[in-house]
Amino acid sequence: MTWYDEAVFYHIYPLGLTGAPKKNDYGDPVHRLNTLLPWIDHLKKLGFTALYIGPLFESAGHGYETADYKKLDSRLGTNDDLKAFVKACHDNGLKVIFDGVFNHTGRDFFAFKDIQKNRENSRYRDWYCNVNFWGNNEYNDGFCYDNWGGFNLLVKLNQRNPEVQDYIADVIRFWVHEFDVDGIRLDAADVLDFEFMKILRRVADSVKPEFWLMGEVIHGDYSRWANASTLHSVTNYALHKALYSSHNDHNYFELAHTIRYIGNMISPAVRLYNFADNHDVERIYTRLTDKAHYFPVHVLLYTLPGIPSVYYGSEFGMEGKKERWSDDSLRPCIHIEDYKTDYTDNPCTVLIASLGAIRRDYQEELSYGSYQELALTNRQFAYTRGSLLIAVNNDDHSAPLSLSAPDGMYRGLLSNTTVSASGGKLNLTLDACSGEIFAPVRTGETVIRKETEPHPAKPVTSEAFVSKTGEAANKEPDSDSPKKPHTKPNIKPEKPAEPAPKAPVTIPDIPYSEMTVEQLQAVILTKLAKNGPVTDQMRKDVENNIWHDSLVNWANSFR
Repeated sequence: MTWYDEAVFYHIYPLGLTGAPKKNDYGDPVHRLNTLLPWIDHLKKLGFTALYIGPLFESAGHGYETADYKKLDSRLGTNDDLKAFVKACHDNGLKVIFDGVFNHTGRDFFAFKDIQKNRENSRYRDWYCNVNFWGNNEYNDGFCYDNWGGFNLLVKLNQRNPEVQDYIADVIRFWVHEFDVDGIRLDAADVLDFEFMKILRRVADSVKPEFWLMGEVIHGDYSRWANASTLHSVTNYALHKALYSSHNDHNYFELAHTIRYIGNMISPAVRLYNFADNHDVERIYTRLTDKAHYFPVHVLLYTLPGIPSVYYGSEFGMEGKKERWSDDSLRPCIHIEDYKTDYTDNPCTVLIASLGAIRRDYQEELSYGSYQELALTNRQFAYTRGSLLIAVNNDDHSAPLSLSAPDGMYRGLLSNTTVSASGGKLNLTLDACSGEIFAPVRTGETVIRKETEPHPAKPVTSEAFVSKTGEAANKEPDSDSPKKPHTKPNIKPEKPAEPAPKAPVTIPDIPYSEMTVEQLQAVILTKLAKNGPVTDQMRKDVENNIWHDSLVNWANSFR
């Protein structure tokens, strides 16, 4: 039992949330990080126990082109600000993990600048992969090198170089000593060298008890990264996709299949990092065709096996559309004081607070309880976690369910209603676009939750949720404010024009690493087709992935 196995994470992209400039002029520090101190109380109110924040360290722009691993980005403040912020989190019972961008650096990093100055004579020329002084690039360096994702702004580190390994190990020790950080989310872990990750794991095990390593992995067999010798956990993109598409397609079979697939893939000791959205993907509220599905999606997020995480702003039902060349709409500047009435008036926020309280009160069941599927149709799904029964409905109409359950009384923890099981069956009706968590009422008990921090006074129901989101639809938002919850219009949108068919891509007989993005996408679609029908959503997921290294790993993951 560890803190991270029981954690409920909140995710902050600090450069966006604080409204920092897009470009760093490396001038005097501006103490924007301090504006996040009031958010700590917000996290506590909603039941979060851990914070993933990053990127944090000095960089040229979006934060992932690191210029200095040991200095807080000057757009956010000073190292003293970061020390004080982490201490404030710890004082309030929150664990903190940072972004670890160790696959690549920015061009302003000292080792790369030395290569620019001294070329072949630089002692750092082997810190990076395939530096070639016979080549050139768009920056006219007079040399070329391996990068991440096709961007020469991100220079790929040579993780097999002992000096690089020692340097990054020293960075981790520095973060623990200087800031008392509790773990690291490894950026682009799916392209990190496995021997390098083993070194990081040994460092993690030595710097602090229960120091957590979690990696960003998009596709593939998660057990390759999350195991006893490399990382403790990875991002669960498979569940992320299933959460929204199983609702948009009214197909809980996809969700159930994904859960079984993941359960067979990883060790029972591994708990994956589950999320409905993050700083790189479309907001869940935007992604859902029916906004009322926000309700069952988050019931699932909080009760399925794994570690739940909510991205800042999504607890308010915020919208954010993924753009091909910009993630700005996913990473807005917002002010917590603008949302002070949402704790009681916004059904999204009330739901997240209720789920956080339930997660606290039933920590044993929801962190360690066994998962067993109870019922499955396209539109209804039910399962157990320990003694709890969870049921969700993606239909526009209410639906009856008959579930196997020990005889006795059960209380719906969200609606605060009771239902009785007899003859080994719990017969109930789920409201449209809803979900419920049922806990047994033990003999002599009148309530089944702790009274120290009660759930919100109003029961959380899908009716209240839809009613509120409908009200929000009629409210004109400020032009500069992120969009608040709304329901889909009653009128049917015009059908978009059919896109012109694409010419088929020829797949050459060459290694995946040498293929273009388009060729790799064609490979993956071909392999998917061999396993069954390729849906429009599956095709869209492949086409939206334009990252070469990620596509190579995805192609290699097929057996």
